[in-house]
Amino acid sequence: MSIVAGDRAPAFKLPASQGRTVSSAALKGKPYVLYFYPKADTSGCTKEACAFQEALPQLGKLGLEVIGVSRDPVKALDKFAEKYGLAFPLASDEEGSLTDAYGVWVEKSMYGKKYMGIERSTFLVGADGKVKRVWPKVKVDGHAAEVLAAAKE
Repeated sequence: MSIVAGDRAPAFKLPASQGRTVSSAALKGKPYVLYFYPKADTSGCTKEACAFQEALPQLGKLGLEVIGVSRDPVKALDKFAEKYGLAFPLASDEEGSLTDAYGVWVEKSMYGKKYMGIERSTFLVGADGKVKRVWPKVKVDGHAAEVLAAAKE
């Protein structure tokens, strides 16, 4: 993990679900949650996205934007968002600039095979543009509630 609490959040501008574009410039002066997930419409990623969707009203009351990021193409993200009623933007980082900048594109291993993929991670960025909290190697169960609790601190 190359980004730690206290670091300036890397700048970004990415296409997102529902014809949107998300950028750090547009978020200037606002706190936000950036969560990285491996693949749209897989069981863990669906569970995590739905939990953030459920927490959206409370996060919104705190002025927090939520953005999910994967390397999926926008078309797949649109289907995923529509299927589960996800109101927050899902950003497409197909070229990997943001996943690289945050250090979440890592070597993984499954059944003895090594491959590159996104390590499920979440970053809470303050209105000052600095990373307030980092959750590496996220376990999905209870994670959105944990992020909400940290945002209230």
